[in-house]
Amino acid sequence: MSEYKEIKGIKVQDLGADPPAPFVGEVWYNNSSGDLKYFAIQPAAWASGGTMPTGKSGAAGAGTQTAGLVMGGDTYPSVPSSSFEYDGSTWTVGGTMSVDRDSNPGGAGTQTAGLVFGGETPAPALTDATEEYDGSSWTAGGNLPTALRLLAGCGTQTAGLSFGGYDNTTPTNATNEYNGSTWTAGGNLGISRNQLAGAGTQTAGLAFGGYDTGYSTSTEEYNGTSWTAGGSLNNGRKQLGGAGIQTAALAFAGSTSTTPRTTLTEEYDGSAWTASANMNLERYYVAGCGTQTAGLAMGGYNPSNLPMPESEEFSGGGPATLIIGTD
Repeated sequence: MSEYKEIKGIKVQDLGADPPAPFVGEVWYNNSSGDLKYFAIQPAAWASGGTMPTGKSGAAGAGTQTAGLVMGGDTYPSVPSSSFEYDGSTWTVGGTMSVDRDSNPGGAGTQTAGLVFGGETPAPALTDATEEYDGSSWTAGGNLPTALRLLAGCGTQTAGLSFGGYDNTTPTNATNEYNGSTWTAGGNLGISRNQLAGAGTQTAGLAFGGYDTGYSTSTEEYNGTSWTAGGSLNNGRKQLGGAGIQTAALAFAGSTSTTPRTTLTEEYDGSAWTASANMNLERYYVAGCGTQTAGLAMGGYNPSNLPMPESEEFSGGGPATLIIGTD
């Protein structure tokens, strides 16, 4: 059997600590921890996650892959006021919101400090209500200036961002900022749209996809004051999920002009989108949260147009990372 030296021309380094700036492809043995390690880009992949207590579609998402929160959404035959919590393997029922919400309310924050706003309650009535989550119960927050559905959000419970949406008449370019109690107007999107996805923070937000006059490829970046155009998605889509930050985002699933639901995934580096690993299950009206290298897709509509209980976890992609092998 060939040895590493015969293949690479050098021996595996025996070090007392990890090198401070490893290069991609570097391999070493850390004799302090007893681990064989290497620095590489992990292949991107989606894997099945835990199954939610009931199917959800058109919900809002917040948190991380190991501490996720999904809020509202169509949960036929149950009411769309429930929230579920994820620990990285299992979903459990969280607090019940005081307002029913489906048709894509906006979401932001974490599992223990979540924020949900807008939505449909019930169709065709819209809500401007905002609610805040403390990890066990929901309380009322400040109302949005306008009742909207099919909107997107990002940020935190005390620094949230709402953008886009639909007022049952027309798509909007409105942006609103939340300070933990009150919404105030921010800079308008360059393109009015609904059924879009978001990522990032209140001062470094990202809006992508959705529906304007068609299935949008448009990406816009927010600096806390105004939106500017970013790189275009390779596949225009609406009803998609999003995760990550402005310079490292993830777009997945949704509906395109050629297929009612898709498994397509793309990664954003702050300037351009590139194709990544496809999801295992086709879905649209999906909720998302997490990071570019550890994303979480929650629910959506399946090919029978029923709310899905399945979640999927994304890993890999993005920048190179430290990987521990076997010695």
